[in-house]
Amino acid sequence: MRIQKKIYVLVFIALLSLVLAACASEPDSNTNESDSNDSAGGTKGGDLTITTPSDAVSLDPAASNDTPSSDVQRNIFETLVTQDENMEVQPLLAEEWEQIDDTTWEFKLRQDVKFHDGSDFNADVVKANIDRTLDPDVGSPRAIMYNMISEVEVVDDYTVHFKTEYPFAALPAHLAHPGGVMISKDQIEEDYAAMEDGEDAGNVISANPQGTGPFKYDEWQPGQYVRLVNNEDYWGEPALLDSVTFKVVTEDLTRIAELQTGDSQVANALSPSDVAQIEGSDHLSVQAQDSLALSYLGFNMEKEPFDDVRVRQAIAKAIDKEEILSGIYDNVGIPAHTPIASSVFGYSDDVKDHEYNVEEAKELLAEAGLENGFSTTIWTNDDRQRIDTATNIQAQLKEIGINAEVRTVEWGSMLEQTANGEHDMFVFGWTTVTGDADNGLYPLFHSDNLGESGNRTFTVDPELDDLLDRARQEGDPDERLELYRQTQELLAEITPMVYIHHQQYLLGVDDSVKGLTQSPTQLLNLKEVSIEQ
Repeated sequence: MRIQKKIYVLVFIALLSLVLAACASEPDSNTNESDSNDSAGGTKGGDLTITTPSDAVSLDPAASNDTPSSDVQRNIFETLVTQDENMEVQPLLAEEWEQIDDTTWEFKLRQDVKFHDGSDFNADVVKANIDRTLDPDVGSPRAIMYNMISEVEVVDDYTVHFKTEYPFAALPAHLAHPGGVMISKDQIEEDYAAMEDGEDAGNVISANPQGTGPFKYDEWQPGQYVRLVNNEDYWGEPALLDSVTFKVVTEDLTRIAELQTGDSQVANALSPSDVAQIEGSDHLSVQAQDSLALSYLGFNMEKEPFDDVRVRQAIAKAIDKEEILSGIYDNVGIPAHTPIASSVFGYSDDVKDHEYNVEEAKELLAEAGLENGFSTTIWTNDDRQRIDTATNIQAQLKEIGINAEVRTVEWGSMLEQTANGEHDMFVFGWTTVTGDADNGLYPLFHSDNLGESGNRTFTVDPELDDLLDRARQEGDPDERLELYRQTQELLAEITPMVYIHHQQYLLGVDDSVKGLTQSPTQLLNLKEVSIEQ
């Protein structure tokens, strides 16, 4: 029997849907998909400008693993399957799929789909894309999403078999991840040819990306903007907008000013402290979306004194999360006690985190021989909330004798330097894009993923590795839940990071924009957007 749902996700979706129904923000009536066309007052056409604090790192999906890059890429490229607002897997470039044995998934592909360069989408393309992502010479940070795949077999022009090394029920959700997008096979071959001539992997693709999506690449001025234009030859219902420009505006107050003057129509993201200013404007509104994201303070466990668990636990006990949440985020979001949000499959409410206790923090430092404290640094990227969080933590740590200097690092440099382990502590974030704990825990904490792949705390623990390996290979949903509960308990002991909060995404939006929604993974849904003229 052909299915369009995962095997274990029959259980997972039931859990996830109930939780999301209880806690997810419902979009306003003018943002439902049914209201996103002309009947909602919007008209086809128009140029949408979105201000964003950080530029894309690369337009090659295999060369990046960050939200600013993914927000652009997902409009150029498409995945075999996608996820709706409830994180349920839905068809996209694949029309149907089924698990035909424990380690084999069959996908039937959509026919008559063309890439922007005119080449055909087919099974050979799927194989070329997955093989490239897993190619060590390409060195994709997203290879961890697909390293359970041992082979992509082309059955016929529009049928592929994914063979996995072990049963992996979350494969469809992983294929919905931004790392699973399909790039033109002709361009992949051109990129490999350039690599043979000495160029870096992805240079050809990033310079002129060719996908099947509703928008086509037009121009990228690094540090300034990326512009996409309507793909009039799109295989499905075309997008309504003529163009979308992702404009880099690092200062959030400047983003608000541009929104107020009409220089942009969307400010992404919005600080909670600026909500009142937006709501006080007669032509602007705030859109909110509950997320699958975590904000955290991470330790570089390869460096002294953070290689001592007592130091890490002392810092965890010295930080008042409620103070950060109320003082910086205006209570938008919830305090985190595990790395994964309650709406992620694998979350456990039984796990206890370190409680705020300054005296116990001082005692732990003394046990570690640091009763007089020490000096260190807290890194973060150029985001106001993260800078404010780092500054707040700086003040709180001073109470236990730790003198921490806050260093603000440009986004691309932050990614590169923390991947290289140059930092001490860092304020950062992670989104569990698939809605499954494997994506929220395996990249961040497994020793196979040190550095660029996600493990920027440089956590190395054999027991933790074993739990993560067993959980991703287990087919029984209840057994997986128990393994992830044990994983989260062990992480509370190891303390590679201090979980700060699970945030709520906020957008400032001009009232002329219709049909805009944001997924629980933070990515914007732009295909149904129109502008009221």
